Amino acid sequence: MKEHVRVYSSECVLNLGARLAEGPHWWDERGLLVWVDIEDSRIGLFDPRSRTNRFIETVFHVGCVVPTSEGNLLAATTDGFKIIHPDSGTITSLHNPIENQSNYRFNDGKCDPSGRLWAGTLHYDFVPGAGALWRLDKSLRSTQMMNGVTISNGLAWSLDQTSFYYVDTPTLQVRRFPLSESGDLMGSGDVCIEIPSDWNCSPDGMTIDRNGMLWIALWNGSAVTCWNPDNGQHLATVELPCSQVTSCCFGGSAFDQLFITTANYDLDQETQSLTPLAGGIFMAKVGVSGMPASVFLES
Repeated sequence: MKEHVRVYSSECVLNLGARLAEGPHWWDERGLLVWVDIEDSRIGLFDPRSRTNRFIETVFHVGCVVPTSEGNLLAATTDGFKIIHPDSGTITSLHNPIENQSNYRFNDGKCDPSGRLWAGTLHYDFVPGAGALWRLDKSLRSTQMMNGVTISNGLAWSLDQTSFYYVDTPTLQVRRFPLSESGDLMGSGDVCIEIPSDWNCSPDGMTIDRNGMLWIALWNGSAVTCWNPDNGQHLATVELPCSQVTSCCFGGSAFDQLFITTANYDLDQETQSLTPLAGGIFMAKVGVSGMPASVFLES
């Protein structure tokens, strides 16, 4: 690491050994961290004050979940979009834009400032270019925003809402797309951040802080890294005691806690013994705060 790069430590706040913890989202209304355990088909609701967690069990892989304006949860799954009632666990099916595509699931997703869910897909065999990025609006109409994607992952919007940042993991890049006034993509975008290939890791989920800097989880990199999207400079690193770092978000009452999800995905016995906290949820204080995430606007 270069000398000017700030380095932060992290603390494991929930050790469950999840196979593939992903998609952390701070639910400010309830003071909870919402996250998904993709491989075990469940949604986690973590209270950092009591450090307790409860699960909503499902029968499908959930790639991402976001709160809605009506106090529900919207999930993107192997079976399309679902509304999940967090207290009863009742699940209502909405729309499935990939119902005619076998061996696919949704992956990472977030809501834009207009309250529409953007979520990407992947093929279970990671077929190059087989995935896409979709947008679901409050009328429950889904629109394909991008195709030719392999592993759709991190998403973020610039503070002034004029740019969209996006990760297709195998490219090792974050692309920045200009947005129209209505929030649609314009053009093919440009590369604003590139993870060095000799780091032997890949960008996964990401979030943006109050200063407009991007925090990117590194799969097989044992870290979350902070970057300036205006010049591509690596600014900071949060170190973790496990390699498969999947995503991150700011949360807590002041949005000054960086919550980080990790995985324990097909690790051999020796690696598991050396990294007993793999699959846990971590928290770091990084000297900057984030902002409330947008919720899905239910009509």
